[in-house]
Amino acid sequence: MANLDEPLRDVLGDKTAKALDKGLDLRTVGDLLHHYPRRYAHRGELTQLSGLEDGEHVTVMAEVVKVQGRSLNRSPGYVLEITVTDGTGELKLSFFGRKGSYRPEKDLSPGTRGLFAGKISTYRPRSGRPVRQLAHPQYKVVHETTAEEAAQEWADEIIPIYPSTKTLPIETIGTSVGMVLDQLTLPADPMPGALLRRRTLIGLREAYEGIHRPRSWDELGRAKARLKWDEAFVVQVALAQRRLAAAALPATPRPPSFGGLLAEFDARLPFELTKGQRQVGDEIAADLAVEHPMHRLLQGDVGAGKTVVALRAMLQVVDGGGQAALLAPTEVLAQQHYRSITGMLGDLAEAGQIGGAENATRVALLTGSLGAKARKAALLDAASGAAGIVVGTHALLQETVQFADLGLVVVDEQHRFGVEQRDALREKTGGGRPHVLVMTATPIPRTVAMTVFGDLETSVLGQLPAGRSEIQTHVVPPEKPAFLARTWERIKEEAAQGRQIYIVCPRIGEQEGDEGDAVAADEEGRRSPLGIMEVLPKLEELLDGLRIGVLHGKLHPDEKDSVMRRFTDRDLDVLLATTVIEVGVDVPNATVMVIMDADRFGVSQLHQLRGRVGRGTLPGLCLLVTDAEPGGKSRERLAAVASTTDGFALSRLDLEQRREGDVLGAAQAGRTSSLRLLTLQKDEDVIRDARDEATALVESDPDLADHPGLATVLASLLDEERADFLEKT
Repeated sequence: MANLDEPLRDVLGDKTAKALDKGLDLRTVGDLLHHYPRRYAHRGELTQLSGLEDGEHVTVMAEVVKVQGRSLNRSPGYVLEITVTDGTGELKLSFFGRKGSYRPEKDLSPGTRGLFAGKISTYRPRSGRPVRQLAHPQYKVVHETTAEEAAQEWADEIIPIYPSTKTLPIETIGTSVGMVLDQLTLPADPMPGALLRRRTLIGLREAYEGIHRPRSWDELGRAKARLKWDEAFVVQVALAQRRLAAAALPATPRPPSFGGLLAEFDARLPFELTKGQRQVGDEIAADLAVEHPMHRLLQGDVGAGKTVVALRAMLQVVDGGGQAALLAPTEVLAQQHYRSITGMLGDLAEAGQIGGAENATRVALLTGSLGAKARKAALLDAASGAAGIVVGTHALLQETVQFADLGLVVVDEQHRFGVEQRDALREKTGGGRPHVLVMTATPIPRTVAMTVFGDLETSVLGQLPAGRSEIQTHVVPPEKPAFLARTWERIKEEAAQGRQIYIVCPRIGEQEGDEGDAVAADEEGRRSPLGIMEVLPKLEELLDGLRIGVLHGKLHPDEKDSVMRRFTDRDLDVLLATTVIEVGVDVPNATVMVIMDADRFGVSQLHQLRGRVGRGTLPGLCLLVTDAEPGGKSRERLAAVASTTDGFALSRLDLEQRREGDVLGAAQAGRTSSLRLLTLQKDEDVIRDARDEATALVESDPDLADHPGLATVLASLLDEERADFLEKT
């Protein structure tokens, strides 16, 4: 008999166990049983071959109609070609090698039906039409029987299709799962019996059988429902325990004051806050007033006014005798925040200076490029408490940076910082924990996951401030060269009206200066991404007469600041840049954003870059230039970005493509996800119900003393690394 922790080698033997370990990282019985089928085939229904596309990894069911071998002209090799059909189209199966080395013709004679798996490709013979093929496909023969009842049973059978690799056939996985199920011994069900009855969920043994060897679609549905619940509930128990522990942590309350900095700032605002800004401000103000740390996500579309909301929160903390730190991912953004905050505060940011307001504070800027004198002054202001607000980059995380009383940490574009980095700043408090506000316009998948799972309290700014203009977005594709020519004409027309333009490239284009984090991995056969130093000479020719500035991360900070100031002051018509202008840059006169090789960027980056225009009363235009061919995922992604400016909608698109990431760990995408069946797109109701049940259970039994089976499952899920991650997040 085998339990979930049993090594596979003890059940399946060394050879199969090594193959499963090497190919799929499966080492125990539990690992294998949680390697669920990715889909199911119904033998009575042939898969349509007519809709297959090049590059797809497919598993099809079809019937062999022709078997033919031939020698290759240019080598002593041999190819066996087997033609299969499903009634809607034909597909060639090609097996290459020396004659006699491959014998699939023994299994795949005409009339044989089978499952065939591989990657679709097309080749063109010297004569005739293009032919679609699977080269060296994995296959599994489906044996038909002549007995009428047996034939019907065969036709109705549900066949699990497992994720596999080139060296690990589907059949090997299925056979291994069957052997494990036949020997499986399970302890008592870890789910509370009352909960299972309340939710009408089946037992765990029945669920494993139903997911791997379903006898009906209803049985499969019940198995999925139980296993999805387990994934959601165990995660929710972990997060409920974390919320309970967080509520017990001390934090200095910073309730609103009357007659302080915040009141003075509000009285001077030259515009009226939106209803959303006021509502979110009230939520944050209430969180800051309690004795445990706030942990809130401020989600607002590009241009929704998150900075004003964050500044009002920082002023509330300063009024309460504390300090606030604003952590930005780049120097350009940190400087932009510093100028924006000091500009909005005016003399309220000039404490100790001639002309400073009576209730003023100071705003310090701390970046890695500061000179020794400026750095010393900023460090002193932070350590002494003279600076109520400290704006900075990763330089804020250094051990030499100290605060007198850090009460609030604001993290802008939180996905640009790792957990360790954010944790380093939170540890700079004298006692307890600071309140934390993280801001983003397009949450990465894991942030969306944690939002739905309830780990973050969420505030949403869905309303743009008055006077903001909408942004039109269009794809400039390779099949329409006139669109690209029109792009350059439009740039000149905008410049002639005194407006300004951004042109963004994925990289710098110099061997020593590439900003590779902005570049998506090249697909096979594609040219390298465009660099601004390659594009600049062409632009000088295409945009003759326009003043073009260049901005990238490898420039000296003083030069970067100079270029941005010239662009802000309208001394430049065009800013050619990398993604250093992705967030925070605010030039209301800029109306056009041209993104070269747009398919090389992620959804979040495209949305952020687009948000640099339309920031004033002038309409914005974003042009996504690409050489990606139509029909592929890259073009689908660009079309989706062009179709909406809703940041949450785009984050869900990103979620569909990248999965949730490891909800209980640091992984940002789905390869190491602890979610296998559960998807946030389709199962929010399951997650919500699981949160309610988990919260109630943890409140009554915080340490799971009365639920030892559940505690064991949770302990196995929360290894040391994940537990440490949860502690720090």
